[in-house]
Amino acid sequence: MGKGRPRAVETGQNLTVSSTGSLNIQSGPVYYPSEEEFRDPLGYIYKIRPEAEPYGICKIVPPKTWNPPFSLNLDSFTFPTKTQAIHQLQARPASCDSKTFELEYNRFLEGHCGKKLKKRVIFEGEELDLCKLFNAVRRYGGYDKVVKGKKWGEVFRFVRSGKKISECAKHVLCQLYREHLYDYEGYYNRLNRERAKSYKRGINEDAKNEKKAKIYSSKRRRKNSDHRNVKVCKVEEEDHDQICEQCRSGLHGEVMLLCDRCNKGWHIYCLSPPLKQVPPGNWYCFECLNSDKDSFGFIPGKQFTLEAFRRLADRANKKWFGSGCASRVQIEKKFWEIVEGLAGDVEVMYGSDLDTSVHGSGFPRVNDQRPESVEPKAWDEYCKSPWNLNNLPKLKGSMLRAVHHNITGVMVPWLYIGMLFSAFCWHFEDHCFYSMNYLHWGEPKCWYSVPGSEASAFEKVMRDCLPDLFDAQPDLLFQLVTMLNPSVLRENGVPVYSVLQEPGNFVITFPRSYHGGFNLGLNCAEAVNFAPADWLPHGGSGAELYQLYRKAPVLSHEELLCVVAKSDWDKNASTYLRKELLRMYKKERTFRERLWLSGITRSSPMSPRRSPEFVGTEEDPTCIICKQYLYLSAVVCRCRPSAFVCLEHWEHLCECKSSKHRLLYRHTLAVLADLVLIVDKHESEEMPPSDSLLGNISSSSELNSLKKKVKGAHVTHAQLAEQWLSQACKIFQGPFSGDAYATLLKEAEQFLWAGAEMDSVRDVVKNLTAARKWVQGIRDCLSKIENWSAGGDFEKVAHKRVKKLLSVDPVPCNEPGYHKLKHCAEEANLLVHDIDAALSTFSKLDELELLYSRACSSSIHVEQILKLSQKISLVKVWIDNARKAISNEQPAAVEVDILYKLKTEILELQVQVQEKEMIFDLVSQAESCQARCRSLLSGSVTLKDVEVLLQEMASFSVNIPELALLKQYQIDASLWITKLNDIMINIHQREDQQSVINELNRILVDGESLKIQVDELSLVKIELKKACCREKAIKARNSKMALDFLQQLLADAVILQIEREDLFISLSRELAGALQWEERAKDILACKAQMSEFEDLIRMSEDIVAIMPSLGDVKAAILVANSWLNNSKPFLEPDLSGSSTSRSLLKLDDLKELVSESRFLKITFKQQNVLETILENSKRWQHDAYSLLQDVECLYSVTDIGDGRSNDLILKIEHIVNLIESVSKAGLSFGLDFPEIPKLQNACSTLHWCNKVLSFCYLMPSYEDVESLMNISEQLSIMHSSCNLLSSLIFGAKWLKKVSEVISAPVKCNACKLTDAEEMLAAYQDISVAFPMMVAQLTEATCKHRLWQEQVHQFLSLEMGERSWSQLMQLEEYGKASFFTCPEVDIVVSEVEKVEKWKQRCMDAVKTFAGDESSLLCALQKIKESLDRSLYIYEKSESCGGVCLYMCCMSGSEDWDFLTCSTCKDCYHLQCLEYRRNNAEEAYTCSYCQLLVGRLIPPNRCGFLRHNGKYSDLKLLSDLLFVDEKFCVRIEEREILQQIVDQAYACKKCLTEILDFEMSCYNKDQFTAVGKKLTTAWKAFGVAGVYDHQSYCDLERALARFSWRFQVARLLDALEKDLEKPSVQQIFQHLKEGDAMNISPEDHLILKLSELKDIGLQWVDRAKKVAADCGALGLDGVFELITEGERLPVCLKKELELLRARSRLHCICRKPYDERSMIVCGRCDEWYHIRCVNLVFPPKVYICAACMPGTQHLVSSFDSLMDHERYVNGIFNIPNTCST
Repeated sequence: MGKGRPRAVETGQNLTVSSTGSLNIQSGPVYYPSEEEFRDPLGYIYKIRPEAEPYGICKIVPPKTWNPPFSLNLDSFTFPTKTQAIHQLQARPASCDSKTFELEYNRFLEGHCGKKLKKRVIFEGEELDLCKLFNAVRRYGGYDKVVKGKKWGEVFRFVRSGKKISECAKHVLCQLYREHLYDYEGYYNRLNRERAKSYKRGINEDAKNEKKAKIYSSKRRRKNSDHRNVKVCKVEEEDHDQICEQCRSGLHGEVMLLCDRCNKGWHIYCLSPPLKQVPPGNWYCFECLNSDKDSFGFIPGKQFTLEAFRRLADRANKKWFGSGCASRVQIEKKFWEIVEGLAGDVEVMYGSDLDTSVHGSGFPRVNDQRPESVEPKAWDEYCKSPWNLNNLPKLKGSMLRAVHHNITGVMVPWLYIGMLFSAFCWHFEDHCFYSMNYLHWGEPKCWYSVPGSEASAFEKVMRDCLPDLFDAQPDLLFQLVTMLNPSVLRENGVPVYSVLQEPGNFVITFPRSYHGGFNLGLNCAEAVNFAPADWLPHGGSGAELYQLYRKAPVLSHEELLCVVAKSDWDKNASTYLRKELLRMYKKERTFRERLWLSGITRSSPMSPRRSPEFVGTEEDPTCIICKQYLYLSAVVCRCRPSAFVCLEHWEHLCECKSSKHRLLYRHTLAVLADLVLIVDKHESEEMPPSDSLLGNISSSSELNSLKKKVKGAHVTHAQLAEQWLSQACKIFQGPFSGDAYATLLKEAEQFLWAGAEMDSVRDVVKNLTAARKWVQGIRDCLSKIENWSAGGDFEKVAHKRVKKLLSVDPVPCNEPGYHKLKHCAEEANLLVHDIDAALSTFSKLDELELLYSRACSSSIHVEQILKLSQKISLVKVWIDNARKAISNEQPAAVEVDILYKLKTEILELQVQVQEKEMIFDLVSQAESCQARCRSLLSGSVTLKDVEVLLQEMASFSVNIPELALLKQYQIDASLWITKLNDIMINIHQREDQQSVINELNRILVDGESLKIQVDELSLVKIELKKACCREKAIKARNSKMALDFLQQLLADAVILQIEREDLFISLSRELAGALQWEERAKDILACKAQMSEFEDLIRMSEDIVAIMPSLGDVKAAILVANSWLNNSKPFLEPDLSGSSTSRSLLKLDDLKELVSESRFLKITFKQQNVLETILENSKRWQHDAYSLLQDVECLYSVTDIGDGRSNDLILKIEHIVNLIESVSKAGLSFGLDFPEIPKLQNACSTLHWCNKVLSFCYLMPSYEDVESLMNISEQLSIMHSSCNLLSSLIFGAKWLKKVSEVISAPVKCNACKLTDAEEMLAAYQDISVAFPMMVAQLTEATCKHRLWQEQVHQFLSLEMGERSWSQLMQLEEYGKASFFTCPEVDIVVSEVEKVEKWKQRCMDAVKTFAGDESSLLCALQKIKESLDRSLYIYEKSESCGGVCLYMCCMSGSEDWDFLTCSTCKDCYHLQCLEYRRNNAEEAYTCSYCQLLVGRLIPPNRCGFLRHNGKYSDLKLLSDLLFVDEKFCVRIEEREILQQIVDQAYACKKCLTEILDFEMSCYNKDQFTAVGKKLTTAWKAFGVAGVYDHQSYCDLERALARFSWRFQVARLLDALEKDLEKPSVQQIFQHLKEGDAMNISPEDHLILKLSELKDIGLQWVDRAKKVAADCGALGLDGVFELITEGERLPVCLKKELELLRARSRLHCICRKPYDERSMIVCGRCDEWYHIRCVNLVFPPKVYICAACMPGTQHLVSSFDSLMDHERYVNGIFNIPNTCST
């Protein structure tokens, strides 16, 4: 098998994937690279890419040698976490804003239904959030799909999370949605379809649509949340009334979209994603659509140590799976249950996106501290490893090598610390990068992936499944907070693959591959992005995606392409790089050409990069529209200098003319084309670029073919360039003109950005620029010369600059000032020559100063003047220093280095001065003195020679370092001699000789370090030896020393002649006593002695100061003897022969060793004889035990076993067992660990087991007894593998166990076939042990089972009608109780289970109707009776005769009191109706007959047949009837079920006929007939016990249509009879209901209502205009309009009240109400215009002149708040007072 291939490929077959996990998702490929393949990560990934990329993901298992150390310190590692609400990753409501929804919903109600939401909607005691309910129903496909799929429970979880819902509550929620939101859902869907159609047509479909869009946009912009008029923004104004929240611009008002709630604005092209035109209907921004409190994201959590996080993770594991180990299938299943909201609220912590540059990397890094447990070699190896994620992005061949800065997560790895269920949601990588994830340690990760080729399909399914989330967040997939079950994706045709990543594995995701997953427990992973060459096309697609969604990119894709193209790229990158560069070049060329055609002719290059070889060294500006980096080009305008846009969005920059815009470009098209050619040439050096490539990068055909109107004529780009070149030639020929040059350069800007066809223009521009710069330089120099010559503080022109300008050859253009400047330069050249001559020769100071004066008076600044000035200054400084040195006569006052420096400086300056000779004399004297000093220092220096030299040079004024050094040497020697003399005073009498030694050592070291020789140094060495000897003697006197040491010390004292001192005399006496003790000790050790003699020697040694050589041997002999006595004590105790249970056994080898050691002791003891006696007794016992073991072995070899009694085998075993027990007891009495004791005990237990097996020959053993014997036999077979007796008995016991499993086992251990039993009986013949009772029972069981098999075959041979269910049940009962298994047992059990399962399904289907009926047969009979009643109602609907039916009851009992309907004559029990009859003669009309008068059935179904609201489903019963199962017996219930289904379909047919009749009847005369038939159908439907959903819905719709027609007809009848006029709201409501019921628009009732609506609306529009015209229409016209409205056939009460208020007159001017400010009188409530009553500042309370004559107004002291409210009302409210 080859390495480096997936497992499936290793077998040589095509790659196949198996199903894994609980979701049955195919697994992704797994690769196992070899050591050689593993060396190059990018090369290996490039190799497997064609095979792995279709999966979007793969796993790489490194070789076994790959084992990187984990470099983080787990004890000190801390990290932040994020809180993940796993239950909300999918099953969460959209973050809707209820206020925005309420605003839009009220607008819908007012505009389409003519009403408002007046009160809150209550559900289960709390206010129902209609916004959440609407989004939840949308999530599941809308109302119809939720009803069909019975999804109201799932909808409820969105609305009220964490609560349970009953079936009743589901029904209530459905009704509330139907009542309040169903119509709004239809309106919302229609509006979305209109928007989709408008988007497809585009904004520029035609002029008419554009005009409408602009008008609509203008209206949209004029409207705010308060419905008041605001000013429309104008482009010419400086302050705009509205700015875009994205680009912060108030321009382009015609495409400004205002939010209908917050009134903030966005350009439609600034939205994410952008819109093509203003959408129809109301529009709300994402901030208003999304509520902050409902917004979903991962909340930052606590900071954790790893140990604390581990405890948290362990608690989570135990909570979900206990202390056991859960499988992947269990964890995966539970995870998706949580995600789908089926397991309650679950929150986990996740240490995600940890920046390794801050928190540290799991891989070794060079700058990290190496742990002590890691070898340096291994550390360095993994630091440099290419699979180290810190190195991967910058490997050779990676496009990211060109990125300079470290981007976290892309260039710098991220660390992830996960726990159980922590998830990473569906996403693809930034810029569609590859990603590599490595799992360092812990539990596995489960990955899911969708290939990049299926990304569009994946996104479509996500949007379809989560429409509300995507409406709230169109860029939801960029947020990494949403999961969707892979099963849903697979059901919708999106391929999904799975990978289980284990520790040490790498996982690779491919570009644009959507991936997600979760952690199966605590783990640590690390991930990073990388970009090989094949990524480049995907990177381009990613950049376009960022631009579409207005997302800021991580890096500039264009910059990366250019930098990589200029660098050393890999050979594999050429193809991809060339294609991407060509695509970029075409795009850039196209947009630049469009700019030129649009009139943007001004351009300029961008400033160059400081480090162009890297990406990201400098941050480029970004487009204010799409947020993309503008590396290649940008467009700017002077009106917004800080704003930049890309070439695609230049029209959105501002509203200035295009001629004011400027193109900024970094590279010309020629440079970009060269990059493409270079890459193409590198790809194929031997072949020239192809013609197609050259055509693609040649000059733009569009630019050359399209013409632009310039000065009345149409010209191409090339023609303009030729005209410009001809103008340039003419300008070069004439004299220089600055304005002409500037104009020409400005015109050239439109050509410079183009391709190679404009190289000639660029060359001329360079020449023009150089000429203009040269002329400006000439003129600037002449200007400075003239200004300086005229006097004043002006800057001189530099001579160097003049020379540079004059050196230009040939002269760029004709400039008259050139010759004038040349003349001035010649004078400056002469001055420079004179200065250079003076500086290079020995000159006098006066001559230099004269030249300096000439240079200062020149109008041109020469550089040599600085050197001249410096030289003059240095000469003056030198003269001052020399004079100071000569004049100072004090000893050693002048440093010799200063003299040398002065000498060197004057030689370098080359100047003639008189102080020079004097300095040279002083230098000569100093050098002579130095020579004498050095001669002394180089040889052996004596103190006398030094003192003579110092006396001679005492008055010399120069400080010579060598002379000062000799003087210091002389001082040091004198001080040393003085110190020595102080130490030598009474040196031998001092007690602290150690101090003396230290002092002498120091003085000796100081003397040896002296640079001058002293004679006293030898004396110091002798005194030091004496002091050392005295110090040793003092130590010997105070502590014990070795005998040899003392003898040597006295010998040293004799040599130094100090032995007569008292210290040494005392020491010699002690030495004599020690020698005497040593001789005695040697004598005792030579022969054995008593312990007392050794103890005497020890006592004597304590008084001797010396250390005795034999003292150690004496002590050792005593120590060995005592040790032997201690080891002998256990063997000498008196209870040695007693019981050994209280203590452990002694070792026999230890006893033998003690006896042997006693012979070598130097001390004699009596215990030696006792131990020898014990050893002899032990040997005799061992001999007896060995004999007994031999007898046991003889017994083991017995072959004739039989039943154990006939050959006395049992008696022999019992006899030997008694002997073993006796001998074992005697051996234990010694208390020694005899090896024979375990053997005897083992033999005893083995013989007991044999005896037990033989006892089963006469007994019937239980299964437990046999099983316990077999457990013991496993050990016995190992210990006695060659024993004949034991082998035979074990073989027999195994046979016995097999038989017991069949016969005696409490639970069947294994299925036993009948053939197995026969084989057991055959095997019994080979056993040498007899078990007659077991054989007899097994034979009997075999015969019984064969008899049962014959009964089964007889049963199956019968005809279907002859097989009874009871016979089959009896056969099944015996089959389950049988010892054996066989096909007949399986057949019988299978058939019984099949029938019982079918019956159970039937019972489940009918139990809702049957109620307490326990029998399926009775339940079916009950349903059949109900269908009989239903058919009877259909057949007998025309007559009242026949059987009396009690419509509300199934029992049909005639004993109960009942009522008879006065219309249909049907009977109803009073008890079933819950009806109290107040008057016996009162006529009763049933609820069914109320349909005839237009009333609907009450919600509680009062008056209908009561089945507790539960029916059997017809479809389910049909499925049960036609199930594919074939039964072997006749089932009575199935025959009844067939009759039930037939009857149900017959009822359905009758109902269909009635509904068809209802649909065909539109005349008023047919209402009664339709009502009767519908009543009959409703009665029959209620009686039937079988329910069909479609029929029920059709019947309800028919009843609703009938009720609607009846109500509308009654309304129109009332209008015709002048009883009551319908209101506009009533008409709207009826039309809306008719539309919802699909009533034909041609219906006469619909036509009549529409006519009334149009009449009413036309008058209402006129009335509203008149009411708001501020008195424009006269009162006569108003009264005529009121009269007209009162005569209309529509009730318009509200509008009439407005007109009557409009007709009222106010104020002293007697005018109707208008918009002028008014105030009300506090007494008469009359309204007055503020200006009419001359009020400058309105008072709090106003009293008119009519109420208080002679006054204008009064201010009262009422409560300020109430006064303010009245004042406000007086200004803005409509007056209620009517003046005549």
